[in-house]
Amino acid sequence: MKILRNITNGVLLIVIGLLHTKLVVSADGCGKQFMSFSNSYFFKISGGLSELPAAVGKTNFEVFATFWFFYFGILIIPLGLLVHSIEKANRTLPHTFTVSYLLVVILGSYMIPNSGMTLIMLPHALYMLIINFIRARKSLVFIKNPLQVMLI
Repeated sequence: MKILRNITNGVLLIVIGLLHTKLVVSADGCGKQFMSFSNSYFFKISGGLSELPAAVGKTNFEVFATFWFFYFGILIIPLGLLVHSIEKANRTLPHTFTVSYLLVVILGSYMIPNSGMTLIMLPHALYMLIINFIRARKSLVFIKNPLQVMLI
């Protein structure tokens, strides 16, 4: 059980980021598209604005999806490090962060219901919101002097 106490929401976000990245580079995921990125040494992997407006035959949707799937995984790792450091300092996450994270995940789950967004991130977002709310209430219980709240 001691191991479970060390797993923060930040660690879970880092794991999600690593799983995203692993799926992109694996042969069962987007390995073929990712290998095409390496052929150009990851430079100018798509036509960028010249592929807009998106249209069949004009836009390489496989490359586009692979890039954003990979980039999301990379971006969520530093976010996980930030959340982990806040939680390890025994501080609660800002309520606006946990609510907005939940809203983004709900939107993603609505748009692609049969995905990791629904199966992994939605339960995590709900857990993060609930556990953060409980921590915030516990920290307020110990404050006897209302003026201390202003100093925190």
